[in-house]
Amino acid sequence: MAVAARGGENLDWENAVSEQLARPWALMRHHAGWADVFHIDTETADAITGFYPDREALGPPVNYSIRAVLARFPTLEAARSAREGAVLEWRKHEAAVQAAEGKLREAEKAREEAWLRCLRDAASR
Repeated sequence: MAVAARGGENLDWENAVSEQLARPWALMRHHAGWADVFHIDTETADAITGFYPDREALGPPVNYSIRAVLARFPTLEAARSAREGAVLEWRKHEAAVQAAEGKLREAEKAREEAWLRCLRDAASR
C-alpha cells in the first residue's frame, strides 16, 4: 500500500481503516475447508480484536494478527453466505482429493515394501 504522509498523518491508513470498519465481519480459518464468522470490534495496523457470534458462550474479546483474516464483509449475512458458498466449492473437489489420497497411500505402501525388501536382500547376502 502506498503511504502518503501529510503533517504527520497517514492518509492512506486512515482511508483503509474507514473502509475496513465498514466491513466489520470477517471469515477466519477454523480448519481446512471451514471458516468461522468473526466480528471485528477494533483494529490496528497489525491486529484485530473481536468475538465469534456463533459460539455457544461469548467469552472475552480475542486478539489475532490482521493476517488471520481470510475475507471481510459488511454484514453477518454476507459473511455466512460467503462461507456456505465456499463450503460448496470445497466439496466439488472432494472426490478428486480422495482419489489422489488413495494413490498416495498406494505409492507410500509400495515405497515401504521396496525399502524393506532392499534391507532384507542386503541382510541375506
